Amino acid sequence: MEKLQVLPRHPIFCDLFLLLVYVQACSNLAMAGSIVKFLPGFEGPLPFELETGYIGVGESEDVQLFYAFIKSESNPQSDPLIIWLDGGPGCSSFIPLFFGIGPVILEPLSFDGTLPKLVLNPSTWTKVVSIIFLDSPVGSGFSYAKAAQASQSSDFQASDQAYEFIRKWLHDHPEYKSNPFYVSGISYGGIPVPILTQLISNGNEDGIEPRIDLKGYILGNPVTKASGIPNNRVPFAYRMGLISDELYESLKVSCKGEYEIIDPSNLVCSKNMRAYNELVRNIDDQNILIPVCHPPSRVPNKLFTGGRSIIQMLHEKFEELDVRESTPVKCIAEWITLVDHWANNKSVQEALHVRRETIGQWIACNVTLPYTKNAGIAVPYHANLSTKGYRSLIYSGDHDLTVPHIETQAWIRSLRYPIIDDWRQWIHQGQVAGYTRTYANKMTFATVKARNSCFYCFSAKFVHMVTTNKKNYA
Repeated sequence: MEKLQVLPRHPIFCDLFLLLVYVQACSNLAMAGSIVKFLPGFEGPLPFELETGYIGVGESEDVQLFYAFIKSESNPQSDPLIIWLDGGPGCSSFIPLFFGIGPVILEPLSFDGTLPKLVLNPSTWTKVVSIIFLDSPVGSGFSYAKAAQASQSSDFQASDQAYEFIRKWLHDHPEYKSNPFYVSGISYGGIPVPILTQLISNGNEDGIEPRIDLKGYILGNPVTKASGIPNNRVPFAYRMGLISDELYESLKVSCKGEYEIIDPSNLVCSKNMRAYNELVRNIDDQNILIPVCHPPSRVPNKLFTGGRSIIQMLHEKFEELDVRESTPVKCIAEWITLVDHWANNKSVQEALHVRRETIGQWIACNVTLPYTKNAGIAVPYHANLSTKGYRSLIYSGDHDLTVPHIETQAWIRSLRYPIIDDWRQWIHQGQVAGYTRTYANKMTFATVKARNSCFYCFSAKFVHMVTTNKKNYA
C-alpha cells in the first residue's frame, strides 16, 4: 500500500538534540490536573474519581487544552484507557460526558431557572474503561489560546496537538502507560480520530517516549470526508419513508446518484433536491424519530388590534423571570440547553477548576472557530491502520440522517476485508439493541437501535467485549 503523504513525524523529534530538550522539558512539568470530589447539582461526594485540568501544547504552550479524566470503576490498573474527541469541529466533550457515556447525566427535566441536577448513569462506559474527555481543537469547550495566532487550527494541527497532549498527560500519569489505549470520537471526530491513531502508531514505531500501548480506535457515526455531505443521505431518507418513490426515482435519474455537489445547470436535479430538502426539514438529523424543539414564536398572535399580543407579553414576562415549569426533556436541543446552563454556572466552573477569565461563555459547539478542514478523506487512514493490525469498533445509530449507517457500511466495504462473523443481533438488558458483524481486519461494525434521544449512548458491555477481543455481545 502506498504510504500516506499526510502522516508526517512530529517535527520536535527531528534530531536527538531536540528530543533531549523535549524530555528535559517534560520532566520539569508539574501535575496539570486537580481532583474533583463534589459537583454542584450532585448530592453528596462523587462515587467515582474525577480529575480536571489543562495541558499546554504547541509553540510556547500557547494552546491550553482542557480535559476531564474519569477513572474506571472496575480495574483502572489494567482496564483500557480511552481519549474522547467530540464532533463539530468545535463541540465540547462535556456533551457526551453528560449525555450518555459518562458516570453522571443531567436529570432529564427541562430548564426551570435552577441549577440542573446530576444523577448517576447506569450505562456509563466508565464501568469498564477510564476516559479522558478532551476539549479539542483549541476554542472548544473550556480550551483556549493564550495568543490570537494560537487560536487558528486545522484537522492536522489539532491532531498533532492532541498527540502532544496524550504524551504529556501520560508523563504526568505514568501509572497508565501500560494500559491498553484507544482513541475514540463521534461524528466529525471521524476525521481527527484515525489521524491521531496513525500519529500514535508512527510515534511508537519511531521509539518516541512515552510509548503508548495503542490497541485501536472507536468511532460513532463517523464523518469520513472533511468537507461535503454523505451521498447516502438521499437513499437513507427513501429507505426510512421520508421521501416518495417517485421523487427518489427522479432524483436518481436527474442527479445521477450525485447529491453532494449539484450542477446548477441541471435544473431538474436542483428542483428535486429542493423538494428533498423541504421534506426532511423539521426533522432531527441525528435521530429522525425524536421530536424537534423550536424556539417560541416571535410572530404576534394578536387577540386585539394594535400593540403586542397577550401571548407575546406573557412570553416576555416569563423570560424576565427565567422560570418555567419543569417537563421531561423531549429533544436533543433541550438536553444541550441543560448542559449549557450547568457548564456556565459559576460554582460549577469553580468546582471544575476552570480558568474562568480565559473562556468567556461556554458553548456546546463553537461554530465560529478559525478552523481549516484540510484532511480530505479519512478512509486511507482506516486502510493503513488495518494493515497494522489495530482493532476498531465502528457504530452507527440506525436512525441517524447526518451520517447514515449505509454511508458507513459503504466505506467499510471499500476496504475489501472478508467478513468473519456475519450479521447478527447484539443484546442489551434482554432486548435486541442492534446488529453487528466483524471483519478480518479486526474491525467490528454495529448498529445501535434508536430507543431514545441519546445520540451518544452505547452499551458499556459491548465496548468492553470489543476492547477485550471477546465475541459474546449478549
